[in-house]
Amino acid sequence: MKIVVDWGRCEANGVCVREAPDVFELNDKDELQVLSETVSPGARARVDKAIHGCPKQALSLSEE
Repeated sequence: MKIVVDWGRCEANGVCVREAPDVFELNDKDELQVLSETVSPGARARVDKAIHGCPKQALSLSEE
C-alpha cells in the first residue's frame, strides 16, 4: 500500500504526525513530509488512524 496526499487539501495540521510519527513529520516550515510512502505491515494501523483523523481528508491509500 502507498500513501497518497492530496496536497491541495493538506493544511499540515499534524494529526497524522501524532498518529504515525515514523511515517509523517512537519518540517521547519510546517509543511508535511511523508517519510515513507510505502506502508509496512507494522505501520498499517497507525497510518489508518492518521488517514481517518485527518481533518481535511487529505490522506488516502492506494494499491500502487
